[in-house]
Amino acid sequence: MAVSATDLKRGGSASALLLPATLLVVVALVAPMLTLLRYSFNAYDPIMLMRETFTLENYARFFTEPYYHEVILTTLAVAFGASLGALVLGFPLAYFLARTKSRYKSLLVVLVVFPLLVGNVVRAAGWIALFGSRGILNVTLMKLGLIESPLEIMYTDWAVVIGTLSVVMPFMVLSLQSVIENVDFSVVDAALNLGATRLQAFRLVFLPLVMPGVTAGFALIFILCMNAYATPYLLGGPGYKMMAPALYEQISVLSNWPFGSALAFILMATTVLATLFVTRVARGKAA
Repeated sequence: MAVSATDLKRGGSASALLLPATLLVVVALVAPMLTLLRYSFNAYDPIMLMRETFTLENYARFFTEPYYHEVILTTLAVAFGASLGALVLGFPLAYFLARTKSRYKSLLVVLVVFPLLVGNVVRAAGWIALFGSRGILNVTLMKLGLIESPLEIMYTDWAVVIGTLSVVMPFMVLSLQSVIENVDFSVVDAALNLGATRLQAFRLVFLPLVMPGVTAGFALIFILCMNAYATPYLLGGPGYKMMAPALYEQISVLSNWPFGSALAFILMATTVLATLFVTRVARGKAA
């Protein structure tokens, strides 16, 4: 079929509109990533900081030192725990927001979004005030006589998971809400009218309809958790073993750009592979 001059002109205009965004992505994302990739194959020099060469010793160091095995496993555990917690806690709230006809729905959505207006450091400070040895939680429990000494919550895995969960919860709720709002509930009602129990209708009808959105939301949250820095650093302490703080230490504190760059790409690769695995498992169960 012949292509008119008007169609060609429209296509050219669309391409021209995409050009600035494409250039921005190339300059701001692709070029720095390629630079870091090249750095990861260089060697660290205590005097010159970085020596141009081609070596795999940075990657070999990561895979041979037990410390970094613990770092990546802790990162995966915290990311999965926070993502799963956000899904379990966020799903009922998202369902309520999607189904409610209340005139206060907009206000409730604003309350969900409000934590995003507060920086991660401020939120972490709030958790410190709550979980600290002299924090609100411990003081209240001790006054009630439920505990004799303060609970050790700060600088533990639980503190990091809870803090990270609070950061990503709004994203999970909003993504799930939009998915649930697009569900045709007449299909669910039909299943109920045909004799299905509410549990059967939820598991066999409703859940498969929302599973693609749930999977996408979980993947997004998991990626954010894998790359968390401020919350693990503040709630877990400077020595807490997660990839983002370890990466920051190598580059900004020790000026070891080669090894820090290798950590960055290992983190990225692990995040992508773990996300693909979780997505595939979720789709398999939905099918």
